[in-house]
Amino acid sequence: MTKHTMRDVARLAGVSVATVSAVINGTATVSEGRSRKVRDAMEALDYYPDQVARSLKTGRTDVIGMVVPDITNIFFPQVIRGAEDAARGQGYSVILCDSNEDSEEERRHLDTLFSRRVDGVLLACSDPSAGYEHLMRRRFPVVFVDRIPRGLTDGAVSTDNVEAGFHATNHLIQIGHERIAFITGQLGLSPHYGRLEGFRNAMQARGYAIREEYLRAGDSQIDTGRRLGLELLNLNPRPTAIISSNNKMLLGLMGAIAELGIPCPAGVSTVGFDDSAWTEHFAPGLTVIAQPADEIGRAAFAMLLSKMQPADGEANDEPDIKLLPAELKVRGSTAPPRSAATAPAKNVRETIVAG
Repeated sequence: MTKHTMRDVARLAGVSVATVSAVINGTATVSEGRSRKVRDAMEALDYYPDQVARSLKTGRTDVIGMVVPDITNIFFPQVIRGAEDAARGQGYSVILCDSNEDSEEERRHLDTLFSRRVDGVLLACSDPSAGYEHLMRRRFPVVFVDRIPRGLTDGAVSTDNVEAGFHATNHLIQIGHERIAFITGQLGLSPHYGRLEGFRNAMQARGYAIREEYLRAGDSQIDTGRRLGLELLNLNPRPTAIISSNNKMLLGLMGAIAELGIPCPAGVSTVGFDDSAWTEHFAPGLTVIAQPADEIGRAAFAMLLSKMQPADGEANDEPDIKLLPAELKVRGSTAPPRSAATAPAKNVRETIVAG
């Protein structure tokens, strides 16, 4: 199979090699007519620029890496889309990696991205307690997305999770709930820790007791949400409302409620995190805290771009952690509590054993 060169494109288009180079790299203005001839010739010859050779010459690949911990979580594809749209607008491509919540897999992905000489990385870390000093030592452009490692003072974009947890809890308090439970993911992860802190702040602001038996932590999976939901709904008195700090655990929680035949919201109200078609069209529609996922992706790329291409050729060393506000979307899964909700669900213990 013949591999065509830029010289072949120039010959077919009837222009100089310099003109072909200018069209491909955007280094000079080329008339619309000549530009069209060059692109038609490239298509006819099935010619693509040698990006490896180009990167050796320019010191850039115009490619960034993006590592996320769970591609099946509806939040991350929305973040990815925002980042990819923003990157495309600046002429960058994105290599996507899924660490599957595994810190070793994450490190392997990062090593691969470094070896491919990507210009920078957007990272939603799987183990924020591990530290990322090795990235800092490399002086490599990295921006953390959603999950902020402990002690980080620069280079991260996330939801304001403390504020989000406060708003979720305050909504339930305002409609009359006092016995509010909270299901959280791994507390080592900044989003879950922050949301729980917001919950505590809202409860303490009203002087309401925070019952330790109403606080449950898990691994952000559907089965865990179901199990923790069954545990909470078996308490006496059981909570009149439950907040889930993760969308997959929310789905498991709603399954537990349906399994026990408890009406929602008449028997128990629920609030979750992240908005999607299924939360809106669930029966009942689910009240959620909608994170600005697309905006997080765009803002994270913009921050990364400023690190990869600092203004005036000087690195920006100012600490920069951007927290974006979330939005409470009230739907049918929340309502004022009723006294009947204080009794334990019928056959709850039998259901747990059978499950």
